[in-house]
Amino acid sequence: MSSKPFRILGLQQIAIGGPDKQRLRALWVDMLGLSVTGHFVSERENVDEDICAMGRGAHAVEVDLMQPVDPDKKPAVHTTPLNHVGLWVDDLPKAVQWMSENGVRFAPGGIRKGAAGHDICFIHPKGNDEFPVGGEGVLIELVQAPPDVVAALS
Repeated sequence: MSSKPFRILGLQQIAIGGPDKQRLRALWVDMLGLSVTGHFVSERENVDEDICAMGRGAHAVEVDLMQPVDPDKKPAVHTTPLNHVGLWVDDLPKAVQWMSENGVRFAPGGIRKGAAGHDICFIHPKGNDEFPVGGEGVLIELVQAPPDVVAALS
């Protein structure tokens, strides 16, 4: 493999799915004390989520509490309790290009704006014949780190 033209800087988020995000809030917000910083709803992605945070500054970690808009549709954000992990990356387009050239399978949708406003892209949980490298059962979100996060975590 050639030298990587990007760096993974740290954990950006974890996303937790369930049939009722109020039950998730009872633990993560009411008991553990995370603060709700936003909300995101997408019919296309079948998600209704509360965006929470723990930590501060570049070391803050987003915790998304997700429920499906329609429990009978896909993607089924509630069927895997730990839905995905997000990783800060310093140069998302270069990372996606290099990883694709080196056999990583990405989920449909390409690079796009995520719930928190950052550019994102997902590594598919499973490889295939064309792209044999996947998340081995874990959906991994690559998140473009803003300049202040890149500077703080570099």
